[in-house]
Amino acid sequence: VQLVESGGGLVQPGGSLRLSCAASGFRFSNYYMTWYRQAPGKERELVAYISNNGDSTNYAHSVKDRYTISRDNAKNTVYLQMNSLKPEDTAVYYCYVGYALNDYWGQGTQVTVAS
Repeated sequence: VQLVESGGGLVQPGGSLRLSCAASGFRFSNYYMTWYRQAPGKERELVAYISNNGDSTNYAHSVKDRYTISRDNAKNTVYLQMNSLKPEDTAVYYCYVGYALNDYWGQGTQVTVAS
């Protein structure tokens, strides 16, 4: 199983970014996918998850109405559209899948929101 995130970077408050996570090594369309984030000195927290066919999503209260999770099962990719970014959104963002009773994480992508 391999998860590779991309799309992070430095953005000003109020700006937008779209993260991508390319997955391989498992039948992507059969599994829920989740985005987590970890800010410096804080525990990793769940940001959003999406069902295997994309018809169900859920968000952390802190990002609801600003972030949108989506997926393209033909491309084995899950996305996180982040709008109205705030400095407190600064973190390393990770893609996650639970597969065959194991936890798999990507390497993470840094998102920094600062002026």
